[in-house]
Amino acid sequence: MDSLALAWILGKSKNNSIIVTTKLTVLVQGPIIVGAGPSGLATSACLKQQGVPSLVLEKSDCIASLWQHRTYDRLKLHLPKQFCQLPLLGFPQDFPKYPTKHQFIPYMESYASHFSIQPKFNQAVNSAEFDHVMGLWRVKTQDSEYVSRWLIVATGENAVPVIPDISGMNMFKGPVVHTSLYKSGSEFKNQRVLVIGCGNSGMEVCLDLCRYNAAPHMVVRNTVHVLPREMFGFSTFGIAMALLKWFPLKMVDKFLLLVSNFILGNTDQMGLRRPKTGPIELKNVTGKTPVLDAGALSQIKSGKIKVMEGVKEITRNGAKFMDGQEQEIDSIILATGYKSNVPTWLKGCDFFTKDGMPKTPFPNGWKAENGLYTVGFTGRGLLGTASDAVRIARDIVRRGRLNCLMIKQTKVFFFFSLDCFVFDIPCSPPARRIAHHRFTSSTSGESAFQRRVLIRAGGVEINRVARALNAMPVDGGNSRIEAGAYQCNTIIGWHAYVLIED
Repeated sequence: MDSLALAWILGKSKNNSIIVTTKLTVLVQGPIIVGAGPSGLATSACLKQQGVPSLVLEKSDCIASLWQHRTYDRLKLHLPKQFCQLPLLGFPQDFPKYPTKHQFIPYMESYASHFSIQPKFNQAVNSAEFDHVMGLWRVKTQDSEYVSRWLIVATGENAVPVIPDISGMNMFKGPVVHTSLYKSGSEFKNQRVLVIGCGNSGMEVCLDLCRYNAAPHMVVRNTVHVLPREMFGFSTFGIAMALLKWFPLKMVDKFLLLVSNFILGNTDQMGLRRPKTGPIELKNVTGKTPVLDAGALSQIKSGKIKVMEGVKEITRNGAKFMDGQEQEIDSIILATGYKSNVPTWLKGCDFFTKDGMPKTPFPNGWKAENGLYTVGFTGRGLLGTASDAVRIARDIVRRGRLNCLMIKQTKVFFFFSLDCFVFDIPCSPPARRIAHHRFTSSTSGESAFQRRVLIRAGGVEINRVARALNAMPVDGGNSRIEAGAYQCNTIIGWHAYVLIED
């Protein structure tokens, strides 16, 4: 993308020199993808397979930052690997059925390397907004602005931790840690630990704490479906997906609950009350995922993990519960999950709810208007991510929107007279027709490609700007731009000027 990144040119009077700053505006050849996790990598790979370039922006310093920096050491994929691999490149054959975190991260790194995906790291998106006048998305980070016809939101459902508001939390004398910062039970050896949350993470954290002789007290605030991870030697998820091809959803739910009760016993007697709605139906309606037991239930039966009702209040030394019990606690772990952060940076768009999820329900929530796409918001894990990525790439190619940017023939520079906004657009004949339509002369109606006149813009002579650009390397060499310019129509209140390479 370096050949497409031209500096902001700040112009003074013709007697002063041209100042080149480090502030960049980049016209991206292809979509801008926000997020370099599994969703962003999968989409970039699918686009590349179709011959479409993309730019991946990542706020952290590595790919898959959630996996690398905000997961606990014992984490494994909850589903078999065939349901979790990214499109076009599966897991190595020697990987176990349930790959660990320490296997999944190298897999994603090799995935990025295989498809030559090179995200721009440390680029936190502050805002992204569609410019209706220009017909482009403007994505601003702390030091740059990126412009593209397409924007793909790949930050996913798990962007930021959810911190519950519990009375008295600030009075507690011990440590309070979200699972995004939890690494191992070794830090809580021999402690009484209150784990708030009973999802997959809460269950696994409790199990991990037991390995270090800690005494976990797991808070169960609502009903929850707990299923065995496997039934009769096969993945419960795989069995459910196979049965749904032949039987109604409610019948499959009844089968899963019947077998679960046979294998696990009555979970209501353990303090884990089941919802009235079946596990798959509940997932489809609310997005709430059933817990796949990896051994925590046996520890609950033995009494090593104590199930507690909802917390009424946190005290200085412990907690008071809804059933009247009171318990002294050494540490608190918040297994309260994550949420989307899209509303904090995507502006002027009503496609997402206030919670940062697409308003359009699955399976059609991957596509919005004006070239906006989303990936990783299906509530169906990596399997949903892979499906979204394939659909997005096919849709962009099918619409044929890239044909005006793929063939480098003529370089056109657009100048806006305030800060002298600069683009470098590789244009093919279709692009020239688009330019003819969009950048018509404001004085005579002639195309910007038909008139050659010298214009003074904001006190900066265009030929001075041309000479300044000639001193800058473009595509690895001198830009060879001759003095000459064309006055065009007003864009966002700025007069646009065009320089054409001879």
